[in-house]
Amino acid sequence: MSTKPPALLVLEDGRTFRGEAFGATGETFGEAVFTTGMTGYQETLTDPSYHRQIVTMTAPHVGNTGVNLEDDESAKIWVAGYVVRDPARISSNWRATGSLDDRLRAEGIVGIAGVDTRALTRHLRERGAMRAAVSSDGSSPEEVLARVLSSPAMAGADLVGDVTTAEPYVIDAEGPARFTVAAIDLGIKRNTPRRMAARGIEVHVLPATTTPGDLLALGPDGVFFSNGPGDPATADGPVALAQAALGARIPTFGICFGNQVLGRALGFGTYKLVYGHRGINQPVLDKKTGKVEITAHNHGFAVDAPRDGAGETPFGRAEVSHVCLNDDVVEGLNCLDTPAFSVQYHPEAAAGPHDADYLFDRFVNLMEGNA
Repeated sequence: MSTKPPALLVLEDGRTFRGEAFGATGETFGEAVFTTGMTGYQETLTDPSYHRQIVTMTAPHVGNTGVNLEDDESAKIWVAGYVVRDPARISSNWRATGSLDDRLRAEGIVGIAGVDTRALTRHLRERGAMRAAVSSDGSSPEEVLARVLSSPAMAGADLVGDVTTAEPYVIDAEGPARFTVAAIDLGIKRNTPRRMAARGIEVHVLPATTTPGDLLALGPDGVFFSNGPGDPATADGPVALAQAALGARIPTFGICFGNQVLGRALGFGTYKLVYGHRGINQPVLDKKTGKVEITAHNHGFAVDAPRDGAGETPFGRAEVSHVCLNDDVVEGLNCLDTPAFSVQYHPEAAAGPHDADYLFDRFVNLMEGNA
C-alpha cells in the first residue's frame, strides 16, 4: 500500500482528479496542458517553453529510464506541475544518475500520479487548456478551486523575461567558424545552439532585452529567435529586434515562439489555440514540396496569416510555408523579398524526430547567399 499523501488536480471548470503525490508535496498553479510524446520526459521538464504550465503526460508509463546529467535542455525544471498515470517504481538505464521522483522532489516540483490521464486529455481537448492546480497539502477541492480561479491566465502572460539569459554568452563553432549568429534567447534549449555550432556557426546567445542598436552593432551574419513561453502578444521587445533584422536584411530564422515573433514583425496577428500542440509526433505539411514531416511541438499560440498566396507586409511579400495536418494551423512563414523564414516547431530534436534538422542547413544557405 502506498505511503504517499493523497493529491488533487483541480481544473478551473471544477473538474477534479484524485491521485497521490509524485515529486514534491505542496501546491502549485499553472495552465493544464498535455503532451503526446512517448519519450523525452526529461527534455520536456527542462524546456523553458513549459514555464507556468502543469504538464500531463499522455504516455502512461513515465520515469522508466530515470534522469541523467546530460539530457537537460536548461539549467532547471521549468514545468509548474507534473501529472502522470503510472510512474516507474524502479528506473533502469546505464546513463541514469537518479530517479525522476527524486529529481522532482529535489527541485520542488509538485506532481500527481495515479490520474486517469486519458480522461483528463479528452477533457482538455473538449474544453481547452485551462488554469489548474496540483495540491497535496490536505486542502479540499473547493478550497483549491477558489485559489485556481484567482491565479493568472496564460493569455496576456509576459514570461520571456523569466526564462531568458541574464548575460550574453557564446557557443563556439565546431571547427573553423564560418558565420556568426545572434540567437535571441526567448527560452532557448541547449541543443539548438549545438545544432548550429555543428555547422560552423559561432552562436552569440543574447538576452531578450537586447536593443536593436546592440544587435546591429554585433554585426551578425544571421539572427535566430528561439522558442519560449507565454503570450506572443506581449513580446514587443523581441518583435522590435526582428523588425530591425528584417530592415537590415540580415538572414533571420525563428522557431516556435520565434515564429510568432517573426509573424508579428511582419504585421500578422497571433491567437491562443484551444489546447495547443505538444509532443514529438505532430504531422506538418511543407506546402512547397508536398513533403510531410513528423515534428516536435510545444505551443499554445499561433500566427494568424492567410494560408494561400503571398501577402504584402512592411518588409515585402510573405507566405505561409507549412501547415499542421491535424488542424490547418500555420506552422511556418517564408519571406519572399527579404532573407527570413520561420517554423512553429522544434528542429533541434531534443527530444523529437530529426525530420526538420535540415532547417539549420537552410539557415546556413540563407547566410551564404547573403554574403
